[in-house]
Amino acid sequence: MPDQPNILVVDDDARLRTAVGKVLLGEGHRVVFAACGQEAIERLKSQALALIILDLLLPDLDGISLLKAARVIQPEAEVVMVTAYGSVEKAVAAMRLGAYDFIEKPIDSMALLKIVAKALEKQRLSSENRQLRHRLQQSRSLDALIGCSLAIEAVKALVRQVAPTNVTVLIQGESGTGKEIVADALHSLSERRDRPLLKMSCAAIPEALLESELFGYERGAFTGAAGSKPGRFELADSGTLFLDEIAEMSPQLQAKLLRVLQDGRVQRLGGTQNVQTDVRLLAATHADIPRLIAERQFRNDLYYRINTVQVCLPPLRERREDIPLLAAHFLAKTAAEMAKAVRLIAPKAMGQLMEHRWPGNVRELEHVLQRAVALAQGDTIHQFSFAPAVTHTIDEAVGARDGPGITIRIGTTVEEATKQLIQATLEQCKGNKLQASRMLGIPARTMYRHFSGTRR
Repeated sequence: MPDQPNILVVDDDARLRTAVGKVLLGEGHRVVFAACGQEAIERLKSQALALIILDLLLPDLDGISLLKAARVIQPEAEVVMVTAYGSVEKAVAAMRLGAYDFIEKPIDSMALLKIVAKALEKQRLSSENRQLRHRLQQSRSLDALIGCSLAIEAVKALVRQVAPTNVTVLIQGESGTGKEIVADALHSLSERRDRPLLKMSCAAIPEALLESELFGYERGAFTGAAGSKPGRFELADSGTLFLDEIAEMSPQLQAKLLRVLQDGRVQRLGGTQNVQTDVRLLAATHADIPRLIAERQFRNDLYYRINTVQVCLPPLRERREDIPLLAAHFLAKTAAEMAKAVRLIAPKAMGQLMEHRWPGNVRELEHVLQRAVALAQGDTIHQFSFAPAVTHTIDEAVGARDGPGITIRIGTTVEEATKQLIQATLEQCKGNKLQASRMLGIPARTMYRHFSGTRR
């Protein structure tokens, strides 16, 4: 019967093995045999087992030791101990170690079948509960990725597929699309979910401190280092480390990160000893990394190392069918937080949401709903207000009232806005970085850092 679970009978007495096997096979069970402890361990390593009927006394390995090995190799399998008269105390000790039950020799066929049926039922229920918990965990982990569009469903499917592995994942998408939510889901659906998930934004920490935060430092490594401190890699050992805005990391620090990712060894600042770590890395950025590689601002070898699997989050404007679901979610969440009885969005107001461009993506939508709920007078939102797009021109920077201008949308990071302004100024100055730096009032080295490949 192909759907029947495997039962392993372990006993050095060939007559007992045959007798037990005959009884079980007569009831339609699938049975495999082992005559000693070592053979049983080989079976445990090579076959999925639901139940192990195990003699306490074996010629090469005692039953208690084999029970402990079984709990490690196949913890889902139930174990029934077989004991001779006078060894009941050992059988009870085995139950404390995880055995389901024990049966005494000589074995009564009806008693055996009764214990086997109960043990298999317990194993089946335990397996179903584990599968249910896993599916529930998956559902809850992906609940924050709200939407039913083909684009977001493709992201969910990829997350489900990649999460159980240990591969490095690069999460890309515009600001506000939910990159951190994907990182949370990847960790919670992985085998590391019971271990730490540490997060760090490479854009939020000054460059001088970023290295020590990542790799830690020893006492006296620099002024103010009064003691030793482990870095994020050490703290995330056996877990997951999420580096947001990884493109903001300097090329020099990128080289050190690459070395750690290649061999898993971390050396603290000021230290001489390597610390072995086991960390799964998740990275995120909104930047165009291929462009940064061309400009020598991002190492191509690090890019290939972190880009084992890439998850690309679509902007909200490309999945407008998800806007009503997202709006309903944020409305219910915000109304509950503010203790307000707002529960409806009028059709005209929903039309506003559907027509808006959403430069700030899902994050902007959440803030729009928060503002609307805060200002609502009744139970229905009749109109939404949107923050205007931020427009800057380079007129003041170059002193030309009739010069060209650039538009910077809300949700654009300061770094990206800076790059856009520098690029526009460089174009106005025909690529002369020195002239552009003087017009913008910034050091020339900043121009070289952002656009090292641009003609002077």
